[in-house]
Amino acid sequence: MSRTDFGAKPLSLPQPVWIIATYDENGVPDAMNAAWGGISEEKEITVCLSPSHKTCKNFAATGAFTVSMADEAHLAGCDYVGIASGNKTPDKFARAGFTATKSERVNAPVINELAICMECRVKSYDEKTCLLKGEIVNVSVDDAAITDGKVDIAKIAPVCFDPFNSAYCVIRETVGKAWGAGKALM
Repeated sequence: MSRTDFGAKPLSLPQPVWIIATYDENGVPDAMNAAWGGISEEKEITVCLSPSHKTCKNFAATGAFTVSMADEAHLAGCDYVGIASGNKTPDKFARAGFTATKSERVNAPVINELAICMECRVKSYDEKTCLLKGEIVNVSVDDAAITDGKVDIAKIAPVCFDPFNSAYCVIRETVGKAWGAGKALM
């Protein structure tokens, strides 16, 4: 068996493509693209965000943020908010083609165009490690993405980041049941 070494780098598959949304001091929605994050406890999310992002200033002031899953239908806008800086482009949220509804639970915008949204309160942020920890207060899903009372991944077509090839990939097919596919090996 042959293997190729890539060295000590942040390369894992899949990496989420999360759109972190906040309000600025004037109540204007802002969003950024983040791929380095994960669920760290049952009701906790951790994201790596450098302190230079406008998003960090915003959640420091509001104590809240939302995390939406990027999807295939809105890929250009989701990528755009990762390229443009909110520090230099104050209307980047609108330029991305996004509209917002204020969360009923936290002081942060829900991006109407993206089907899945985690509404979060800031638990902590460490500028040295760049780690943001948030308490997941609610997860909402657009009713159009639900079939027979269940979230339909094919309708959402979430994208993940492929850091090996600097590419986005679509997730849309179920290939097995969790806690069931391996039962044949028991």
